[in-house]
Amino acid sequence: MAADIQLSDAISRVKPSATIAVTTKAAEMKRQGLDVIGLGSGEPDFDTPENIKDAAIRAIREGKTKYTPSDGIPELKEAICAKFARENSLAYKPSQVNVSPGGKAVLFNAFMATLNPGDEVVIPAPYWVSYPEMVLLAGGTPVTVTCGANSQYKLTAEQLDAAITPRTKWLVLNSPSNPTGAAYAASELKALADVLLRHPQVWVLTDDMYEHLVYDGFEYATIAQVEPALYDRTLTMNGVSKAYAMTGWRIGYAAGPEKLIGAMRKVMDQSTSNPCSVSQWASVEALNGTQDFLPGFRAAYQARRNFMVEGLNEAEGLICPKPEGAFYVYPSCAGVIGKRAPSGAVIDNDKTFASELLETEKVAIVFGEAFGLANTFRISYATSDAVLKEALVRIQRFCAALS
Repeated sequence: MAADIQLSDAISRVKPSATIAVTTKAAEMKRQGLDVIGLGSGEPDFDTPENIKDAAIRAIREGKTKYTPSDGIPELKEAICAKFARENSLAYKPSQVNVSPGGKAVLFNAFMATLNPGDEVVIPAPYWVSYPEMVLLAGGTPVTVTCGANSQYKLTAEQLDAAITPRTKWLVLNSPSNPTGAAYAASELKALADVLLRHPQVWVLTDDMYEHLVYDGFEYATIAQVEPALYDRTLTMNGVSKAYAMTGWRIGYAAGPEKLIGAMRKVMDQSTSNPCSVSQWASVEALNGTQDFLPGFRAAYQARRNFMVEGLNEAEGLICPKPEGAFYVYPSCAGVIGKRAPSGAVIDNDKTFASELLETEKVAIVFGEAFGLANTFRISYATSDAVLKEALVRIQRFCAALS
């Protein structure tokens, strides 16, 4: 009988991804023939635009299918520099750019390249589920700061100042946010920047993946743009997955100081090596080509957001703020805690709420504790209007049946 392998201490500290778990469970229930509505996955339902697909096909036909430099082809790095200059007024050279197999890999490479045991990373909660787990894998210590609905789920300058210690190495900022959709205005970023200027040992990792998905005329800004004095301490991360409907292509990118980018490249040299060559050429087209489809994507998402916010606020016991961006809503279910579900189970927390909703009405959501804030939940509205309409009917029916 083979002996069990001894797992690392690092992996024992890490939890599985709740969002992936919910999506996987919903898919399995569908395979069993159940009429499940999955609202857990943060993935656009739109198809990748044709010009981007054509660029990938052209790259294949031209034989651009070999190894590339570990952290990206020069053409893509140049396109990324042009994007940052055009859209964010940030000047970077190709030597300051990293391209990785997805935004998650950018973050992981940065943490692996910089964190030592005892180093702290400030993470506002609610947070994307992978932030604290990646910090733990890299040997660091996540320091979560709870940002409730009273501050629109956003970190305040006072909270940031209180969270920083001599061991703080990074602040992670995600705007618009996964899971809440909350986005920081330039004035809010400036207030955070003023705190960071008093703590020169703290770097900023800003996750701008949902940059193009903002609504109601919201003016997007990123922190190095708002406070140029932080330029040399900021890793500005983005990617093509959300705005360009390219989740499966797995291309994330970031720009920052050359020393940091070189260290991240060293991690990639000895781990993943290069992102997919064909995906890189498709991403060149995504960034350099027409952006005409983006207003249509935004309009559709904004209409869906409005529909979901209105419908969720009509459900008994739920309160749903209206977020500035992304394609998530993040309601509170505090008003149903303590009630009894049709199955007889007591709704004692958000995890039970999500579980009973899935079992009773076959609607899959992600419970809020996974994002660091209890008695809340996340819904992705990146799906069709018809699906969202039916989902609201089921959620409202479930809440009305609680006693």
